[in-house]
Amino acid sequence: MKVTVIGDRFIWSSFFKEALEKYLSSIAGKLTYATKDENWPDVPLVSDDEIGEFVGDSSEIAELSKGSDVIVTHLAPISRAVLEASENLQIIGCCRGGPVNINVAAANQRKIAVVNAPGRNSQTVVEFTLGLILTECRGISRAHCALADGVWRGDLYRYDRAGRELNGQTIGLIGFGIIARMLVPYLKSFQMRVLVYDPYVAAEQIADVGVDHSDLDTLLKSSDIISMHARATPETRGMIGEKEFRRMKPGAYFINTARGSLVDENALYAALKEGRLAGAALDTFSTEPPPEDWPLLKLDNVTLTPHIAGSSREAARRGVDSVVCDIAAFFTGKPLKHCVNPVVLNEKLGRKTPLIA
Repeated sequence: MKVTVIGDRFIWSSFFKEALEKYLSSIAGKLTYATKDENWPDVPLVSDDEIGEFVGDSSEIAELSKGSDVIVTHLAPISRAVLEASENLQIIGCCRGGPVNINVAAANQRKIAVVNAPGRNSQTVVEFTLGLILTECRGISRAHCALADGVWRGDLYRYDRAGRELNGQTIGLIGFGIIARMLVPYLKSFQMRVLVYDPYVAAEQIADVGVDHSDLDTLLKSSDIISMHARATPETRGMIGEKEFRRMKPGAYFINTARGSLVDENALYAALKEGRLAGAALDTFSTEPPPEDWPLLKLDNVTLTPHIAGSSREAARRGVDSVVCDIAAFFTGKPLKHCVNPVVLNEKLGRKTPLIA
């Protein structure tokens, strides 16, 4: 069986090979590999009219994957041209929650299953979000940057510049997917009151987690800290803008480890510049990387990180194991945990014999 392996500098091709040998070789026999490693995250992701958030040359991937039964990747562009060049291809494994770098519609047409790894970095993002909250509310990054420049900011101990404890504060979570839910126990350990706004989750489900369901207006007015956890969709684009920032509690903190497109960044800048918000911490931006003259880079009350909330060594290995285990299940006719096009999967698993090349 031939497997095309496209890694990068976060998920190495060697990680894929180790997992494939562990989980698939005993089923499929000797595996042969066509391998390539891309330079992400040292180079930024790109998008085109067909697929999004990928790195690599589609024509190179098409040539590499000829004759392959399986493709495993993290961010390689799996376009229609790649699929058409891979006549033997049966399944694609993508180590991310949203496989936007894969033309799933074209895969459906060619009856190719696509498996992914939702939740592989949930714990990672939860811990990072908590870290950003603590960093911004206590002024940790400002103190560090000043000291690194040789400035002793003793003034940060003044009452009017001192940070805020989390204990007893109210935090509002906008969006209540797996990351927000996993964050709740950490917040409760600080005796925080947790408000949740998510129109797609029933109030009863929110109450079952031991937090308070809220409408957006109440959450904005009542929260000392607001943390974004909504998905990026056409409906949520710019959902937090000038009107929402003006409704926020004076002196509140704003945290975004979700997606930059959720926020009107000009309106955020104005709220921070005018002092209506005490501070903000952002890991995601509408343009990545942001331009050098981006106004938010000039403010003292902002903590910025280069979209690294989802990065941990555990997350890399977890994503690989998830997709490779599903690929092994696919070739033995067993149920899969994660498949983005189950119609294709059901058609294939409906055969009487295992699909082993």
